[in-house]
Amino acid sequence: MSIPDPADGAAVEARIAADPRYVALVRDRQRFSWTLTAITVLVYSSFISLIAFDKPFMATPIAGGATSIAVVLGAAMLLGTVIICAVYVRRANSTYDARVAELLKDVDA
Repeated sequence: MSIPDPADGAAVEARIAADPRYVALVRDRQRFSWTLTAITVLVYSSFISLIAFDKPFMATPIAGGATSIAVVLGAAMLLGTVIICAVYVRRANSTYDARVAELLKDVDA
C-alpha cells in the first residue's frame, strides 16, 4: 500500500478551487444559506420584539383558554426552523451533492 503524496492532494484541491463550476456552486450555496439565515433571524427577532414591545398581545389567550398567542407563535417559530432545515437538506441532497459528485468525477478522470 502506497502512501499518497500530499502534493497530489494540494494539486487536486487547487484544480477544484479553480473550476468555475465549483465557484458557482459555492456562490449558489452561500446565497441560499444566507437567504435562509435571514429568514430565521427575521422570524426570531420579530418574536422577541413582540415579547419586548407588545406583552398584552402576546399574553392574549386563544379561544378563552389558558394557551396564549406567545405559546402558539413560539411553537410555530420552532416548526418553521425545522422546515427551513429540511428545505436546506433537501436542496443539498438534490442539487449540491450532484454538482459536487460531477466535479469530483471530472477531477478524478
